[in-house]
Amino acid sequence: MDPRLKTAAQAGDIDVMYTLLKEDAKLLDLNGVSFVDTPLHVAASEGRILFAMEIMRLKPSFARKSNQDGFSPIHLALQNGNTQMVLRLLDVDRGLVRVSGREGMTPLHYVAKEGNIELLLVFLSACPKSFEDVTIRNETALHIALKNGKVEAFEVLVRWLTYACYEEVHQLEKRILNWKDDDGNTLLHIATIRNQPELLLNSKVDVNAKNSAGLTALDIILHQSSSDNIRIRLCYVVLELRKELHFLIVASHTT
Repeated sequence: MDPRLKTAAQAGDIDVMYTLLKEDAKLLDLNGVSFVDTPLHVAASEGRILFAMEIMRLKPSFARKSNQDGFSPIHLALQNGNTQMVLRLLDVDRGLVRVSGREGMTPLHYVAKEGNIELLLVFLSACPKSFEDVTIRNETALHIALKNGKVEAFEVLVRWLTYACYEEVHQLEKRILNWKDDDGNTLLHIATIRNQPELLLNSKVDVNAKNSAGLTALDIILHQSSSDNIRIRLCYVVLELRKELHFLIVASHTT
């Protein structure tokens, strides 16, 4: 990128950008470069909203382009705490919630990791199916929130998945809640390892799912020496009872 264009993007100077375009009409022809910092990346990092909106109008493809570090403009806006920039980018293209960045991290994954409840809800409302996106480690936003100790974010995600109203949500709920990461761990495995299985008491988790080591959540409990084992085992019993009650209810409606 022309250093003068980068400076204009940093300053948010639209007039300078057009002056440069008069000198070189191909100034913004960066689509042939696979990984590059575009003026939109720079503006998103600096929080220059009006400049970013003008670039989005001229070159909407820049919004989905990764730079050499593997980040798109919305990733950079998030990393730099430019919330208003993030919201304006989403106003133009809601699908940016699902743009995959470095290691497969989407904007939804990022806010789940940071525990940003406000943006979490905005992203889910803007693009509900972003729930299905996984990282290179096969992690959903739920896995990421739980692994990073963002309990409130995890609870928000579970509640949203349970109560959201859109097509196929019920099938998605069961599939996502029992999704396995690269180690074969479901959310229940991870919650149990962190001594927090109660986080999933009201969800449709498979208590008998095994990870890559062939262990169920109960197996993990039995191998732990934590003083919380009694509480954890009680949670596991409640999960089993809920499962049996569900089968009985279904059976009563089919007879």
